[in-house]
Amino acid sequence: MKKLLASLALGLGLLFGGAAVMAQTAAPAAPVAEAKVAAPAAAAEAPAAAAPVAVPNKGDTAWMTISTILVILMTIPGLALFYGGLVRSKNMLSVLMQVFVVTALIYVLWVIYGYSFTFTGGSPFIGGMDKLFFKGITPDSIAATFSKGVVIPELTFAAFQATFAAITCTLIVGAFAERARFSAVLLFCALWFTFSYMPVAHMVWYWDGPDAITDAASLDAVTAAAGWLWAKGALDFAGGTVVHINAAVAGLVGAYVIGKRTGYGKESMAPHSLTLTMVGAALLWVGWFGFNAGSNLEANGVTALAFMNTLVATAAATLSWIAGEGLSKGKASMLGAASGAVAGLVAITPACGFVGPMGAIVIGLLAGFICLWGVNGLKRMLGADDSLDVFGVHGVGGILGALLTGVFAAPSLGGTGVYDYVANAVNPEYSISGQVWIQFQAIATTIVWSAVVSFIAYKLVDLVIGLRVTEEEEREGLDISSHGETAYHR
Repeated sequence: MKKLLASLALGLGLLFGGAAVMAQTAAPAAPVAEAKVAAPAAAAEAPAAAAPVAVPNKGDTAWMTISTILVILMTIPGLALFYGGLVRSKNMLSVLMQVFVVTALIYVLWVIYGYSFTFTGGSPFIGGMDKLFFKGITPDSIAATFSKGVVIPELTFAAFQATFAAITCTLIVGAFAERARFSAVLLFCALWFTFSYMPVAHMVWYWDGPDAITDAASLDAVTAAAGWLWAKGALDFAGGTVVHINAAVAGLVGAYVIGKRTGYGKESMAPHSLTLTMVGAALLWVGWFGFNAGSNLEANGVTALAFMNTLVATAAATLSWIAGEGLSKGKASMLGAASGAVAGLVAITPACGFVGPMGAIVIGLLAGFICLWGVNGLKRMLGADDSLDVFGVHGVGGILGALLTGVFAAPSLGGTGVYDYVANAVNPEYSISGQVWIQFQAIATTIVWSAVVSFIAYKLVDLVIGLRVTEEEEREGLDISSHGETAYHR
């Protein structure tokens, strides 16, 4: 194992060294605004001389800093405790380690190359190398928001987006918890982040920003340079496709490739601490306000809308999940309440800045019932040992939320519609069927892309390291066999 890790470290060192050389010799990037879909990304660092220089507002910057901290809270400790409580006690630390260390790994990779390939121009499917190693990004660099003339520090935007990349990768580990090698998890996440997360995020969220749009001709130019799915008009305010569907498909593929846990279906594999799971779910709910409302990239009325929708959709999903449990099992459970909350958070993510509060409640109510079916009926149909129901909650909830975004974003149903940056007003024409069709295309693209990349990545990792621990190590528990320590001493 030490030799394998040493070889991996040497290989990554050579890769990064080569990338550094390319970064130093690459031609300087043109001063073009680089952006995120429902929220623009990095803006022009050198605006035209005649245009006034946009200066970040301290309130917006402070809000985005807090939002970034809230998303970190979602991941560690939120997701770590939520997942940790759901596994058996002998695997508690292994889950905490996987979430904690994968987070650290992605933060580093984001600075080295992730941000550049996601949020710079290049092609409709992937960005370029202009900002490898954060080249050219200084405390004075600015990033665009949804509003013309409103900017935030680019370092703030880059840090915020780093937390999205990290939590997406950590979501995957719940699908194959209790049986995967620690080193295999790290290598897989590095590969998947590079070849699935970055391209999907670029396709959905990259564009040149609102300030680049002044007339029909400039809109055409921005559309031509944007990510493939953004150019189609896909709506994803905070990551229904990029985060939840993307990660859920990777997790489901992993559950199939790695195989079922030893004793699955024959031995008890009940959660060892629903107390910790509830604490984790609560931290996820709190952190999700930064995740969703922060995705507006500034503090204004749309931020308040996304905040309110995150509040009520989650509450509605919690109620509908436990109501479904009560109807089907006769009792409502703490696990059901926590799962329902997460389902609501997932489903409202793509829609939170586009729908009205009543639309959010409907999305939440449907998410609770449908995701309950996802972790029971659908799971049996799929036949995979998705340990912590990553696909049943994040996949099903993400698909539902992405589709319903197209429905409830309609102004006739209380939504915000689609903003026209040429007219500087909401487009008066909105087709629910047309937008749902665009949303479906984004969902299908994400599913196919993630599935193909994930399958190849799992097979490569299995070939190089081996995906799964031995049966003896699995029965002993990964805490001891992989990390030499235990979560609890009796």
